Amino acid sequence: MKRIRSTTVLAIKHKGKVAIGADGQATLGNTIAKSNVKKIRKLSEGKIVTGFAGSTADAFTLLDRFDEKLSNYSGNLKRAAVELAKDWRTDRYLRRLEAMMIVADKNELLVISGTGDVIEPDDDLLAIGSGSEYARSAALALKKHAPNLSAEEMVREGLAIAADICIYTNHNLVVEVVE
Repeated sequence: MKRIRSTTVLAIKHKGKVAIGADGQATLGNTIAKSNVKKIRKLSEGKIVTGFAGSTADAFTLLDRFDEKLSNYSGNLKRAAVELAKDWRTDRYLRRLEAMMIVADKNELLVISGTGDVIEPDDDLLAIGSGSEYARSAALALKKHAPNLSAEEMVREGLAIAADICIYTNHNLVVEVVE
């Protein structure tokens, strides 16, 4: 998958809840343009949460398309994700978009990419963006060594660790929980 250098989004399914969070930094090249962008959105009356990394305008275009797919497929997360990925890969306009998305409901976590990938994790966590490997590593350690933490606490801590390391990630976090 293409590596997006712009943010960090982390999603964890733990103890029957799904938490997804992102930092708030927007960059233009290697300059901070804004520090409080909201990269997490609730859809389908709060039953589905999305997080995006990459070009903001591109991400909003994908978010609108995903919301359309959810409407077309009666809120079926996996079906909407697959249909968006097919369009993203084959549509001449969408193919040029530079973003990735994590989508989640109370049962599933999926990452959707422009190469047509819809990936469901084996370990109930996903991360995208420039700080994704830091956040993912921290989250894996927390799941293993601090299972008493909630999904939201794990997301917050994983993102905080990524923000300490990754210059494209800051500490202005937005975290949403789906129960």
